[in-house]
Amino acid sequence: MKKILKNLVWMVGLVMVCVSSAWAVPEGKVNINTATPEVLADMLVGVGESRADAIVEHRETHGDFAELADLLAVKGIGSRVLEDNAQRIVLSE
Repeated sequence: MKKILKNLVWMVGLVMVCVSSAWAVPEGKVNINTATPEVLADMLVGVGESRADAIVEHRETHGDFAELADLLAVKGIGSRVLEDNAQRIVLSE
């Protein structure tokens, strides 16, 4: 039982390191190609749950965003939302 608990703690730690490194971006910025809908909704101005879901759905369907303007193809993301968030978004780690 002790060995199982030790292995479980080790695996949880490993998962936490992997997850935290996947979103390793400068403070106050969000990687649009790796962030979850929850993170997108929390970090981006004018982006709630439905727009965040649309961003992730578009990314999963069409692949990573190559440039910021690619976000305009996402339903609900217009030039105003893009402009308001340009300084918050990064495309790669």
